[in-house]
Amino acid sequence: MPFTPQQLVRGMDYTIHTYDKKAPVDQINTERPLLAWLMANKVESLYGNGLFANSVYVANQSNYQRYFGADAVTYNQRDPVRQAYFPYVNAHDGFWFDEDTLKANNIVINDDGLEAPTKYEKGMLVDLLEQSWRALREGMQENINFDLLRDGSQSTKAVAGLDSIVSTTPTVGTTGDLARSNAWWQNNIALGLAQASLIDSMEITWRACLRFGKVKPTKIFCGAAFLDDFRAAANLMINRQIHDGGNMRGGISMDPSTSTIYFKGLELVWDPTFEALDAIVGVIDHPWTKRCYFLNERNIKLRPFKGSWMVNRKPERLPDRYVHYAAKTASFGMTTDKLNSMAVLSID
Repeated sequence: MPFTPQQLVRGMDYTIHTYDKKAPVDQINTERPLLAWLMANKVESLYGNGLFANSVYVANQSNYQRYFGADAVTYNQRDPVRQAYFPYVNAHDGFWFDEDTLKANNIVINDDGLEAPTKYEKGMLVDLLEQSWRALREGMQENINFDLLRDGSQSTKAVAGLDSIVSTTPTVGTTGDLARSNAWWQNNIALGLAQASLIDSMEITWRACLRFGKVKPTKIFCGAAFLDDFRAAANLMINRQIHDGGNMRGGISMDPSTSTIYFKGLELVWDPTFEALDAIVGVIDHPWTKRCYFLNERNIKLRPFKGSWMVNRKPERLPDRYVHYAAKTASFGMTTDKLNSMAVLSID
């Protein structure tokens, strides 16, 4: 029996839950740990006049003087705060079904709504929508993830992401409309590192983050090449494990692999999207697979526009074609209020 257009729209929201089928095994999507971290710490925000303002304390402007007895002293006016302004951007992803595609899946749309769809037809609809929504969700997250990593130069409508905020050229350009030529508005870098000096350079860079950050970085993300160099530099020992409750039956088991690698008590988290991004951007001075980031969740934020994060959309059918639409949209920005608490490193 046919569906009405209204029933199709309700199906878009999964109000028809009569069909369950094992999902196909994903062959293409990777984990997105940096995106997951940003999303876990996201803050819904409002953007007055299209901008979010972060107050940045830039100088004490001290008028400190030594005096004795009746010596004259002076006073000054102070303006120690600057505003860093960050815009929001919009993202869209969507899919459509024409009615012949629906018919090919045994789904018939009828405007009169006089007949109710069968359980089988409902199942076919939910199965088709389930996979379409899954592809929509994964595709949206994949591309938002790439945009949040890049510097925004790929499009005038793209967010200025991690590569802009924690930059490999920290003295060049602006961030939040504040010039990076100011020493107080620069992230730390350690680039072109050799394996032999890698850990020493990480120690020095860590202290640089602490100098003005006052608190240690809270997360470390890196590419595969950096992780391999760090593992080799750490001179990891073979891990020997005695199994069977400690009863040695014919010797011990040996496992030379490592499950987790730490620096300063923080896990070095491999983000496989770094390598995926290298495949997109091509040859660059500091490939993503060779990078490592010291980040602080207090100072870098994903800020979705309030009420506009991953919104399901169901546009009206156009009058000149028999096509049904569904989409997701997101409005968001990426902000920082402190650059010198974070760092990017890369191996040679």
